[in-house]
Amino acid sequence: MSSDPSNPEFRPSRRPSSRADRLAYLRRLTMRDRQLLAWLAEHYVLSTAQIAAALFPSPRSARLRLAALHRIDAVHRFVDITTGDGQHLHTLGPLGMLVHPTTYTDPERPDARPPRSSIERTERIIGSPRLRHLLGANQLFIDLHAHTRTNTSAKLVRWWSEQHTTAAYTLAGIRPDGHGIWAAAGRTVGFFLEHDNGTEPLRKVLRKLRGYERLAEFGPRYPVLLRVPNHRREANLLDALAGVPTVMPVATGLHDEHPAGPAWTLAAEPGPRRWLHELPSDHGPHHTATNPHRYPDPDPDDDF
Repeated sequence: MSSDPSNPEFRPSRRPSSRADRLAYLRRLTMRDRQLLAWLAEHYVLSTAQIAAALFPSPRSARLRLAALHRIDAVHRFVDITTGDGQHLHTLGPLGMLVHPTTYTDPERPDARPPRSSIERTERIIGSPRLRHLLGANQLFIDLHAHTRTNTSAKLVRWWSEQHTTAAYTLAGIRPDGHGIWAAAGRTVGFFLEHDNGTEPLRKVLRKLRGYERLAEFGPRYPVLLRVPNHRREANLLDALAGVPTVMPVATGLHDEHPAGPAWTLAAEPGPRRWLHELPSDHGPHHTATNPHRYPDPDPDDDF
């Protein structure tokens, strides 16, 4: 995958927009477009397949709309050559950064200077060694959001990125890959995600749990989800956790199992897998779970 700005995938498809053009394009952004841009501002990058699953009635309608957003510079796109399927990955374009002028700017360094342009921000994202990790962590939340489209009693109440969560819980010193609040079947469950690709030693994964112990002293006690690539990695983690007391509930699950369903094994009570809404969850003294909220269902017929 190339980060060369001369690559035509990075260049606007026409001359730079005038101020009048930009204002006209802003007025024509739909609620669904704005939700997508908000996600790209906080979560950096999403694939065409992820966007289609979460927001569109079909892959074709997603591709058409994303092409339109690319034409007006709302998003940048580039071909993800690592998967072999030729699909695009999407980041904020100049118009998108006009909508979200204050945004996360570097997946490697939260304190990095602001980029000079959306192209520079995109180069930081696609040049990051954590690109696959970002997409993998985002996939869990995309799957949950897509689930709410067919199960209207369920809601993804909150989706925070790693940097958002780290800043919100700075006193605890945790750095999860994401934080969410999930409402289903009459329960509201918060969780912290640790997306594991099987590349770190187990002892390093277990060390991450120490920060959650500090958080439990003053904040919520949400389950920590250790999502792993295969059964062997999961079995090794459960063996390492056996007999180790944890203040926070810890649950393991696999990348290819749907996160809303019976995908989670509690480390303290191994047995039948549990649905996400069945995991133990304590919102803490300040009850940090907000009221369920979701954008209105987008109109599939919206277009420029």
